[in-house]
Amino acid sequence: MHTVSFPFPGLKAALLALALVAPPALSQESEEGRLPLDELRTFADVFNQIRLGYVEEVDDSTLLEYAIQGMLMNLDPHSAYLSKDAFEDLQTNTSGEFSGLGLEVGMEDGYVKIIAPIDGSPAAEAGLMTGDVILRLDDKPVKGMSLNEAIELMRGPKGSPIKLQIGRPGDPQPFDLTLTRDTITVASVRERFLEPGFGYIRVAQFQNRTGQDVGDALKRLLDKEELKGLVLDLRNNPGGILGASVDVAGLFLDGELVVYTEGRLTNSDMRYSADPGDASDGTPIVVLINGGSASASEIVAGALQDHKRAVIMGTASFGKGSVQTVMPISESRAVKLTTALYFTPGGRSIQAAGIAPDITVERAQVTAYDTSRQLSEADLARRLENVNGDKPRAPQVSDGLLGTDNQLYEALTLLKGVHILGMRERGPTAKVPADSSGG
Repeated sequence: MHTVSFPFPGLKAALLALALVAPPALSQESEEGRLPLDELRTFADVFNQIRLGYVEEVDDSTLLEYAIQGMLMNLDPHSAYLSKDAFEDLQTNTSGEFSGLGLEVGMEDGYVKIIAPIDGSPAAEAGLMTGDVILRLDDKPVKGMSLNEAIELMRGPKGSPIKLQIGRPGDPQPFDLTLTRDTITVASVRERFLEPGFGYIRVAQFQNRTGQDVGDALKRLLDKEELKGLVLDLRNNPGGILGASVDVAGLFLDGELVVYTEGRLTNSDMRYSADPGDASDGTPIVVLINGGSASASEIVAGALQDHKRAVIMGTASFGKGSVQTVMPISESRAVKLTTALYFTPGGRSIQAAGIAPDITVERAQVTAYDTSRQLSEADLARRLENVNGDKPRAPQVSDGLLGTDNQLYEALTLLKGVHILGMRERGPTAKVPADSSGG
């Protein structure tokens, strides 16, 4: 029988101790909690062979860090070992400002896949799309890199260029793009009116203050005029902080369940509910989603859909239904580990399935017929004027939406229809004569 020779006593002692004692958080009464001694011996043997025989000398701490990275990288696309730089980047992202290209990415089949470009970033302005695959970074093949390594290459000083080779589903050949890194300041929330009475709130990413920011945006709209309908745009929103998604959905749900999570650890089973009250006072809502809507975006869409509080429109979402917990292991390093799955209030798991819209509207380039030369009664000479003094309909702010954003146009059209039907259901208001005292 081959005997394993440990390269140094410290490693041997540590591995044997781990083999005999289960981690406290996962301790089992049975033998399942014990680490496998044979596999640890194999690990030590491979470690020793690399340490002594690899063509270039690699120090022990680097080899052990590689081992940690490999363990996490092979679990799922979202678990990762966070080096000092990656840990700092994660903390910076939640605050909303960093230097880079402006991409939310994941790892798939050894390549970096784009989940969503961030609004206003160099990546978005260059036309990168959800589903695009990054094949090369500055002529370095991405295949074989860890996700953290690829992200570190994309990050860099403002103004510095980087060349990307992109593979796009449906395109027979990859293409190259050169982007210039910039400071990415994620404007998490912005709002405007599409037409009088019909509001629009765009959420680009879920950060620490996103719930408060959406509440403030909603209040600004309501302060200007009564809302007849609201579009909540979550397209190409890659997600972010779980608590922020609960806060956003909670603005429109009166104390109802938003999401619950289930995992192996006892503290992974959690239920998150909205605070009492509906900040929009029951305003009809359309939520726009697409393949770039992931994680926290899917929590919001799923909760509003299950409670029949909004109509979900667009295309199926990304399908990231897992929860990652960041576990610091030192002041500068951490492990990001998938610890639970989340479920919509109705018990649906979103993982690898996504949220299916109530009304599917594909993003398309729509060109309206030119009717500007078409004559109407108002164009005729010697026409009779309108007896009520009404003028021809003035162009609306939303008239250009059909050609620029057909999904948003359809969302607004639906809200206008809901408003009209609601008015008809309420019926005409009875008018009381000025003198109704009788005689």
